[in-house]
Amino acid sequence: MMNSSTQERDDAENGAMDRISGAMTRNRLMTRRRILGRLAIARVAPALEITHLDVLDVVSRVEPPAKATIGAVAEGMRIDPSRASRIVAELVAQNVLERRVCQSDARRSILVITAKGRKLLDEIHAVKRGLIESVTESWSAEDLDAFSRLYERFVCGIEDFISEHAGEDERHAVDAPRVRSTG
Repeated sequence: MMNSSTQERDDAENGAMDRISGAMTRNRLMTRRRILGRLAIARVAPALEITHLDVLDVVSRVEPPAKATIGAVAEGMRIDPSRASRIVAELVAQNVLERRVCQSDARRSILVITAKGRKLLDEIHAVKRGLIESVTESWSAEDLDAFSRLYERFVCGIEDFISEHAGEDERHAVDAPRVRSTG
């Protein structure tokens, strides 16, 4: 038979799990609709599409010594290389990305963000940061610090769980974008 303190702790844990699950569902729905990206694009670069932002993000997060290539974009976005190539061509035409010849393999193109593209990314990240700051402005410094650490730990825990327990396709989905986060 459970004592009342054990029952209270179980009830509190169940309530916490239900709140986390509900928040994850709401966040997934917002993420699927690309609310933050669409808001940033609408404010900063209405001519861009959400896939353009994805390409810029993938290119900006490739860590040296790796080079951003069409293949890296395709893998990071989980799309076929021909689609990645078309999207990159659109960004090159808008002077947001530049194709350069790889010095070690002249058959490969390296993707580089132009000054215009860097400015655009900086502005979009500023919109995203502004939204986060607006949402958390009434939080104490301690709450913000705790949330940032716990949220990072939570997301890493999900990635680790998937890597350890998922099939090959799911592992690839988690491992593919292992690049530096730019916020």
